[in-house]
Amino acid sequence: MDLGLADRVAIVTGASRGLGRAMAEALADEGARVVAVARGEAPLRELAATRPGRIEPLVADMRDAARLAALPGEVAAAEGRLDALVNNAGIAPAGNFLEATPELLRDVLEVNVVAPGVLCRGAAEIFVAQGGGGKIVNVASISAIRGKAVLAAYSASKGALVQLTRALAAEWARHEIQVNAIAPGGFITEAQQEVLDSADMLARRVRKIPARRMGEPAEIGPLTCLLCSSGADFVTGSVFVVDGGETAKI
Repeated sequence: MDLGLADRVAIVTGASRGLGRAMAEALADEGARVVAVARGEAPLRELAATRPGRIEPLVADMRDAARLAALPGEVAAAEGRLDALVNNAGIAPAGNFLEATPELLRDVLEVNVVAPGVLCRGAAEIFVAQGGGGKIVNVASISAIRGKAVLAAYSASKGALVQLTRALAAEWARHEIQVNAIAPGGFITEAQQEVLDSADMLARRVRKIPARRMGEPAEIGPLTCLLCSSGADFVTGSVFVVDGGETAKI
């Protein structure tokens, strides 16, 4: 199936590793020009080298709101247009919430909610200026659907991101801008390294998943590509759970 992504321009944040890298690679393999955004320059350049001419590295910190506000316009000016934004960057500090500081909560919300919001607004301004039409994909989590112990701040932030997704979908549909969210479950990424390194922890984690395995990063790519394509022109305000059935069971 040709998704029509050839020469479309997409921004992917948190693209240097894990799910962000997998989404950037999938979009590039479908023909899109991808601007891969993260804090680390070296891993971004390594990623760009795997798909020359299809992936361009761009260093930015999700805590720098002024930088993020200008980023979509910068990309559109350099690439000639902007067609899609994938907000994947996020942080998930674990710990007992009785010991959490206000500073920690603010930091999680800054990276996981404020930064995507700033980028959504900047991208939408470009979409409207181009005559309307554009795709936004926000990467939430199953923690937005089912609260998770020791990840209270993260769960709250991803729940807020889901509601931001729905509200923007309703507000921007008249501009032919579609805003959707993906809520991943357990995937084999660096973020899960502690679990992956412990046979006991991994066995307990997998027992919670009806598919009896964790997801491969590449499995997030096809859905991302579809949501960034014209095949999803009538799909907006939706949350797509990709978790091997974990949140579907009683």
